[in-house]
Amino acid sequence: MQSFYRSYRKPLSFILFLLLAGGAFTYTQLQKSLFPNITFPKIKIIADNGEQPVDKMMVTVTRPLEEAIKQIPDIKLIRDVTSRGSSEFSAYLQWNADVYRSQQLIESRINQIRNELPPSTQLTIERMNPSILPVMGLMLQGENNNLIDLKMVAKYTVKPFLSQLDGVSKIQIQGGKEKEFWVVLNADAMSRLGITPGQIQSAVTGTGFLESSGFATGYRRMYLTVTDAGVYSVDDIRQIVLSNDGKRTVHLSDVANIRVNKQIQYVKVNTNGREGVLANVIKQQDNNLLDLSGEINQKLPDLQKLLPAGVTLNKYYDQADFVGKSIRSVIDAIWIGLLFAILITVLFLRSLRSSLTLLLVIPTTLGVSLVGVHLFGYTLNLMTLGAIAAGIGLIIDDAIVVIEQIHRTWEEHPGESTIHHVRHALNYLLPALVGSSLSTIVIFFPFSLMSGVAGAYFKVLANTMIITLVCSFLVVWILLPIAYLLFSGKNTKSSPTEHKVETAKWSRFVIRHPVITFGIMALLIGGSAWAIPNLPTGFLPEMDEGTIILDYRSPAGTSLQETDAMLSRVDHIIDANEQVANYSRRTGTELGFFITEPNSGDYLIQLKEGHSKTTDEVINEIRASVEQQVPALQAEFGQVISDMLGDLMSSKEPIEIKIFGNDPGRLQTLAKSVADQVNNVRGTADVFDGITIAGPSISIDPDETKLNYYQISAADLKQQLQTQIEGIAIGGVLEKQQMTPLRMVYPDHLRRNIDQIRQAQIVLPTGIRKPLSALASVTINRGSAEVERENLQLMIPVTARLENRDLGSTVSDIQQAIRSNISLPRGYRVEYGGAYAEQQQSFRELLIVLLSAALLVFLVILFLFRQIGASLIIFLTSVLGTGGSIAALYVTGTPLNVGSYTGIIMIVGIIAENAIFTYYQFQQAYEEQHMDLNDAITYSISLRLRPKLMTASAAITALMPLALAIGVGAQLHQPLAIAVIGGLIAALPLLLVVLPTLIRLLFTFTGSKSIGEQT
Repeated sequence: MQSFYRSYRKPLSFILFLLLAGGAFTYTQLQKSLFPNITFPKIKIIADNGEQPVDKMMVTVTRPLEEAIKQIPDIKLIRDVTSRGSSEFSAYLQWNADVYRSQQLIESRINQIRNELPPSTQLTIERMNPSILPVMGLMLQGENNNLIDLKMVAKYTVKPFLSQLDGVSKIQIQGGKEKEFWVVLNADAMSRLGITPGQIQSAVTGTGFLESSGFATGYRRMYLTVTDAGVYSVDDIRQIVLSNDGKRTVHLSDVANIRVNKQIQYVKVNTNGREGVLANVIKQQDNNLLDLSGEINQKLPDLQKLLPAGVTLNKYYDQADFVGKSIRSVIDAIWIGLLFAILITVLFLRSLRSSLTLLLVIPTTLGVSLVGVHLFGYTLNLMTLGAIAAGIGLIIDDAIVVIEQIHRTWEEHPGESTIHHVRHALNYLLPALVGSSLSTIVIFFPFSLMSGVAGAYFKVLANTMIITLVCSFLVVWILLPIAYLLFSGKNTKSSPTEHKVETAKWSRFVIRHPVITFGIMALLIGGSAWAIPNLPTGFLPEMDEGTIILDYRSPAGTSLQETDAMLSRVDHIIDANEQVANYSRRTGTELGFFITEPNSGDYLIQLKEGHSKTTDEVINEIRASVEQQVPALQAEFGQVISDMLGDLMSSKEPIEIKIFGNDPGRLQTLAKSVADQVNNVRGTADVFDGITIAGPSISIDPDETKLNYYQISAADLKQQLQTQIEGIAIGGVLEKQQMTPLRMVYPDHLRRNIDQIRQAQIVLPTGIRKPLSALASVTINRGSAEVERENLQLMIPVTARLENRDLGSTVSDIQQAIRSNISLPRGYRVEYGGAYAEQQQSFRELLIVLLSAALLVFLVILFLFRQIGASLIIFLTSVLGTGGSIAALYVTGTPLNVGSYTGIIMIVGIIAENAIFTYYQFQQAYEEQHMDLNDAITYSISLRLRPKLMTASAAITALMPLALAIGVGAQLHQPLAIAVIGGLIAALPLLLVVLPTLIRLLFTFTGSKSIGEQT
């Protein structure tokens, strides 16, 4: 070893600096994102078939598609919602399924049954992953706010400009109005000239085309023949010939007025109180979010120059702002922790050489870890960075142990060369260093057993921890000695002053009074047993994103105009809140991939930079005002990222009570009763009974006898009626490289009430007009409820969000209230879904992970020392450390969630690592130096006192920025940091009092004279 470091000092020094530079370069190349790029095993299918009633949509569209999708392999769960004219399916796959192959199989199976579906059914199929949601939102507004012009600018200027940028998947345009040419019919003129709506439609359809008639050859050339009967202007529309009897030619202008108008849409978009147009940027899945955002921000001034005068383009949302701040705050936490660790090293060792070595080695370890992260295909996100930040304490632990041992060797062996000190320290520590490193690495292997959203993300964290710890071991073992030699200068001899280990006299007292040890053990065990049932519980750690999603729904059947009037009051509430920077509102559509009625939609509210109140506090303020001022509006509040994760799971609400049964009416009654119970439970908010009424309808049933008598078909009747109510598209006008629709309408067609519809005049083939009531019966139907099913079973989900309370205790109270007050009929059942179901599954898996990790740690210890007794007491000491983690969570009020549970698992390996060193040095003193049992224990404790205090202090201070949630992204890892810090605090009495006492009791009880005598 000595000759190795002497011979390869210069090459290894070059490698050290090469790795440091390589890590810095890799950091600049790594893609940065909020979460790991994971394709969730969820495929969503939306079927649209006009405005069919719910019951007919269920029979003709939903059930055939259900049966088709259910046959696909790896399908775990199907949920679908049937509304008026639309069905939405969510197919959840096994986590190990090939999502791309499953999507192809679904598309293939649907194509096989395509003939069974109504011909007009339109299908959209999407794989669900975070990249399908917008990462940036831009709003277009103009001085005159001409919505047609703004939509044109968005489609033909903004969209092409942004689409050419690298990493952009698509630009989603929302809001604005499309241009249409309206053919406004003159009923009197039509009657006088004997023109029917069908004739007008046939004439326009037969005129407005541009088609090839084939190829012609001649003069050794081939010619394409084109019949151009296209309509290109308003004058062309007016001149369309409807009839010609040889005496008079009737043009379209004789029976209709042609004008430009806005297309009929049941969607409205509002930005900061004004109607406008949104351009949402959706990025490619594997693209770097921060780079894309930076490029767009850089190009926006150039794009603004291309816009017409008076049109402005501004951002209303940029996910990169939150991601950038989150990544910076976690990186800051890493460097702050590292700085504190170096200061602690200086205070304990008072050695500039050791401190400089640590200053060089830790960044090198981080650099090598980043290279490993890059080779594994991971991005730089909150999970990978959080793993590195949480692993800083373990990295520092390894480095400090080796540096302290080299320093101690220097103190105990004066006059020897520095290379001798390095060789002696490494040879002495090698077995313990290998065992201790393995004990912390193996605890992350069982994380591969986890499934679900938590498993997908925390497996990335665990794998990153493994990469980091392996890199830490290699750097500490191979390169740290080189760094130490570099800072030793040319002096080959150390100080001639000999230093002896000071005996910790108090250790003799504690090992001779085991009652102290049993008291500590009882305190940890008893305290844990009492605290665990009283701990608040959650699922994933929450973050303050500074953005709010407000999903809303006005009463069933409310018109778009009336819903907009109600929302104008919500606009004033949001405008009046001093914490809000800007907002956008969608009505009749949403940011996500959903079916949306005209009486529902969402807000995206962006808070100001450095807002003085938390996002939850702002939500509570807006919620209270909305409930007071707009009581008819049903509102649900959340944050963008948490809502996004919810959309990727089975439910975006943390609380979901699914009621299954066969009778829709009884299910609705039960759902209302359950919602009442949930509403009375403390900590619930935004309670929704799951009953969505699609709105009233008017049934028009043609009288076949009368239709035959008047020689008019049901299809012609429906077409004329549609023309009078909403208008009917009959063609298009080619202009400016786009096709503008041509719609045939009657005057005042959009303002017809029920009585006017009954009296609507239907033109018969003879030209005579008859009221609709003479040809068909007209009845009004109450609104039908949307139908939701899960795995082909009828179901209503009652949902709620949390307000100032944890998930576990809230759901526990809900379960108790339902058991006590709701009597379920035979054949009906209740299941709990949402984040609570994910939490319960994750907790079960994490318990298995904890047990597996503990057993692996025990196995490592057993292989290292080959002694059952010694392995058991080290294992027991490690497991007792979880009591400190639980105590820290209880004292700070931190929920037991996936993050804090991970910290509890980590502490088992961390304490085992330190216990291994203590027992190893006791073994050396007792067996090789033949010390007395008490002397050997005291010596090992005295020898390990300084490095224990150093590593514990360094690890705690390294994690403190995360534990205090300094910065935006640190909140995600705050529970983990608190759990680890609590365990580290408990580790000191465990390692300094409990472990040595157990060692003495073990050897006293077994009567062993040497360690090898144990069985």
